[in-house]
Amino acid sequence: MRIVDVKTAVVAYHGQATLVRIDTDEGLSGFGEANPDAGAGAVVGMIGFLRDELIGEDPRNVERVWEKLRRRKVFAGPQAGVFVIALSGIELALWDVAGKAAGQPIYRMLGGKYRDRIRLYADCGDGDDPAGSVSGCVDRAQRMVEAGFTALKFDIDDVHHAAKFDAFNHTVNGAELKTMVDRVAAVREAIGPNVDLAIDLHARYDVPSACRIAWALEDFDLMWLEEPLPAENVDALVRVRSQTRTPICAGENQYLRWGFQRMLEAGAVDVIEPDIPKCGGLAEAKRIANLAEMHYVPFAPHLVSTPLGTMAASHQCAAIPNFYVQEWHALEEREVWDSYVVAPDGSGSIVKDGYITVPDGPGVGVELDMDAVRAHAVPGYGVFE
Repeated sequence: MRIVDVKTAVVAYHGQATLVRIDTDEGLSGFGEANPDAGAGAVVGMIGFLRDELIGEDPRNVERVWEKLRRRKVFAGPQAGVFVIALSGIELALWDVAGKAAGQPIYRMLGGKYRDRIRLYADCGDGDDPAGSVSGCVDRAQRMVEAGFTALKFDIDDVHHAAKFDAFNHTVNGAELKTMVDRVAAVREAIGPNVDLAIDLHARYDVPSACRIAWALEDFDLMWLEEPLPAENVDALVRVRSQTRTPICAGENQYLRWGFQRMLEAGAVDVIEPDIPKCGGLAEAKRIANLAEMHYVPFAPHLVSTPLGTMAASHQCAAIPNFYVQEWHALEEREVWDSYVVAPDGSGSIVKDGYITVPDGPGVGVELDMDAVRAHAVPGYGVFE
């Protein structure tokens, strides 16, 4: 079996999601997805740049092909950023081909599964209307709990808060902090003590501010406080973690196992959150999970993917012992999100009662609904053309 072509499509979801298709000379095609954070134009361009290295390769040699791309293009930035995001989407597609060729689900190709279902946390953003208000957060929290979710996450980093010192200052002030605490307190009261609650800060604060926020939220028994600082300085994150009882989660802006090694060895996090279609793909995410397991740190992947990338990530989460919970980021785009794949059970959605059941079909176990892909394709990129 040999790769004969690599094509992409870009669809509307969380901005623009890049889908990857790898075609073989035996008529099998595999589909993957790259994280949208770098922008579709950059990711599509990088996949095109890597295409010639893929042609003629056996797609079942997933890790060999992955390593070939990194080594052959060593001066093109294979340590992080757009290169690794594009590589991640390619790798997911390779696993889909390999699984289909073997007649096996991806989780079995990764060593088998520890669990049948993947627990999700609903990313609730800044709540229902009025967005960012206490009432909007409470309404959304209650709605998600009623829908079966046992874990939620809210954003409390308001870059447009009227009291902010200025647009670039990383320091929180008293008025901002009070708004944060009021929202978290109201949500915790509304959902009770038995639903996990995480809070995201999107890497917007400095060390003293991160500590103040973490201290102020200690009474609300958070699942974690996410990305309180920019990702670049691990030692700064160690300082924050050492000063609070609030668990600290980070990692969505790290790449490959080397990006996580220092973070884990330094004791910077209580929970690690790689984004699987961004950090290097399924096999690399498993290596990162294994590294975290050595430090007794749970694995809770960040995820902003269509159901295709979400299901692929679920296979990896099924195949590791230290899985905690996986992000689901489609609450505000649910109808479009669900439409992108055909659910294995014909129900219309791969998400039920806050869980994803890992399918036993070959490869990723879901197929794209091409009518939906075409209906929501971003103009200018084509649809696997």
